[in-house]
Amino acid sequence: MKLEFFLGSVVAAFACGGFGGASGADLASLTNADASAGLKKALDQGINQAVGKLGVADGFLKNPRVKIDLPPKLAKAEEVMRMVGAGRELDELVTAMNRAAEAAVPESKLLLKQALHAMTLEDAKRILTGGDDAATRYFKTATYAPLKVKFAPIIRAATEKVRLGETYDAVAKKAVAVGVLKPEDATLESYVTDKTLDGLFLMMAEEERAIRKDPLGQASNLLKKVFGALR
Repeated sequence: MKLEFFLGSVVAAFACGGFGGASGADLASLTNADASAGLKKALDQGINQAVGKLGVADGFLKNPRVKIDLPPKLAKAEEVMRMVGAGRELDELVTAMNRAAEAAVPESKLLLKQALHAMTLEDAKRILTGGDDAATRYFKTATYAPLKVKFAPIIRAATEKVRLGETYDAVAKKAVAVGVLKPEDATLESYVTDKTLDGLFLMMAEEERAIRKDPLGQASNLLKKVFGALR
């Protein structure tokens, strides 16, 4: 298979995101191995960056794009809850949820890199021609369900460590007492797990867009060669 065939349609796809036409010489200087390796290098970098930014203290809590806020049912009642003296508990709850997410995210790296290793040439072609978050969508399809299973016990352990269950129970008890929350709605683990995954994939999409937007600004010569040829 000629590289021009492999990447020929990519030029037009990337053009709408700020990429101009690629010269025949640039494309001809690449091989399918280069293209595949360059893409995987870019995505490996994106995984490392996203996980590295989120899986640290305040990675969620101090990032407004991914911060886990109160569950919707409690958020609706926040004003009332603070009026009845539950403000401290609400703040502790938010902090504890975000700490649990920060503890879970580093465990995603293995599954994400397994999905990267399993990527086929057809997958790579779809990613290169599929829009500025195509790779993130690939990873989400491949890993969301197993990551949710993997995250659940980690978040459970993290919530126990920071006594999130006790904090939430205390908040929920007050909310039920003032009639702003039903007893059956006082559950939390699934909510934190889902929000953790949402934050992870949002950050991966941001890293992917950054690489596509400025390939020549990347550190790897291979990334410059592959993505730079598409400019």
